[in-house]
Amino acid sequence: MSPRTGELPDLGALARWAPELAKTFVSLSSDIALVIDRGGVIREIAQGDVDPLAPAAYEWVGRRWVDTVSDDTRGKIENLLQEVAATGIARRREVTHQLQPGVSIPVAYSAIRFGEDGPVLATGRDLRAIAAIQQRFIDSTQEMERGYWRARQSETRYRLLFQVATDAVLVVDAHTLCVLEANHAASQMFDLSGEQLLQRPLALGFEERSRASVHALLEAARASGQSSEIRARLLGKVTLTSVAATPFRADDAMRLLVRVRSIDESELSTALSNTLARLVDSSSDGVVVTDSSGRVMMANPAFLRLVQLSSEDEVRGHSIMDWLGIADRPLSTLLPQVRRDGLARQIPSWIKVAHSPVAKVNISAALLTEGDQECIGFTIHRVEMLRDLDRSPYELSLAIQQLTRQIGDVPLPALMRQVAAIAERHFMLAALAQSDNDMDGAAASLGISPENLVLLKKRLDDKGD
Repeated sequence: MSPRTGELPDLGALARWAPELAKTFVSLSSDIALVIDRGGVIREIAQGDVDPLAPAAYEWVGRRWVDTVSDDTRGKIENLLQEVAATGIARRREVTHQLQPGVSIPVAYSAIRFGEDGPVLATGRDLRAIAAIQQRFIDSTQEMERGYWRARQSETRYRLLFQVATDAVLVVDAHTLCVLEANHAASQMFDLSGEQLLQRPLALGFEERSRASVHALLEAARASGQSSEIRARLLGKVTLTSVAATPFRADDAMRLLVRVRSIDESELSTALSNTLARLVDSSSDGVVVTDSSGRVMMANPAFLRLVQLSSEDEVRGHSIMDWLGIADRPLSTLLPQVRRDGLARQIPSWIKVAHSPVAKVNISAALLTEGDQECIGFTIHRVEMLRDLDRSPYELSLAIQQLTRQIGDVPLPALMRQVAAIAERHFMLAALAQSDNDMDGAAASLGISPENLVLLKKRLDDKGD
């Protein structure tokens, strides 16, 4: 453009080079270049050889430029041609080429005229990448708006339900475990105003023996992201409640929605007893329900038959370990596992009668209730009855456990006498097993006379060791 007149210099001399210039522009900065004659008809088309904008565009040669674009952008082409005819140069216009039904390409064109009567060179840039970004931005904005209104509607419904719920409902901070919100029912249940409940640790609203369970419930819900429920007793009341905690997020912070509901203990106890009775009385496996320390609360007839007793009163209140032998696994390690995992399966064990093993069994244990009303259910499945010759390994393992527990209470000489008696019985049964119960062969293996072996067996059997 001339600095003095502000007019575009006459580029007519370049008219003959228009096709070559079109290719040059495409190679340097454009995706497509068109050479247009005075009538607006496309005479030449240049595109990138490696990645052409639209291979079908070469078919536009001989067609009016305005006929290659969509109906809603035809006016832009007409305005561009009028502007370049009047001034020699036209500003950028964005149009859409309709290649086939459902397929279109947005292109931004600028144009320059070579001489007063020369051709027009229009160079275009592909806008599909920009259009895709713009569309994603629009979609994201609309989705954000929809999400905002959904959140507002959910919050409105939540607020309404929160206040009219008949159960006590509290919102607890997942990190401090303190109450952030509480409905009217919660204030009545805890005998505190809404203001008194706020910023108060939720566990303080329960009896001291239930607080650890409530605290563990909230921490488990926070860590696992899943709902949990326990039984707990309110502070200063005899009321047993069901406490459920469900995690959720609000304002980019973790919260716990806690529901507390009163439980009718008499109905609960009756229903539990009736259900357990129906399940266990007809079972062929032994079933025992204990308290949290392993003391028997109830036992079914199959278990009584296993331990050779006739009445449930004979086992109630006693430790279940009086009749179970678990090698290398005392009750003090089994019960914490059941409380932690809720279940322990298929543990090899044996049934003891008068401290002597009578049957191989597999036991499973399950946590039946939680909180301060904790109890544990054991199922005992008999694998096989033990023959006399099979009992020796079980008796030996059991005896070693019993003697080890007596260290510090019983003098060493007394312990050694018991060990000697146990060893005598073990080796005697082993010798009988190796000789197929032949007394002479067993006596020879042990290096004693058959008469002495008979006396030894009678003495040990009479002692019942």
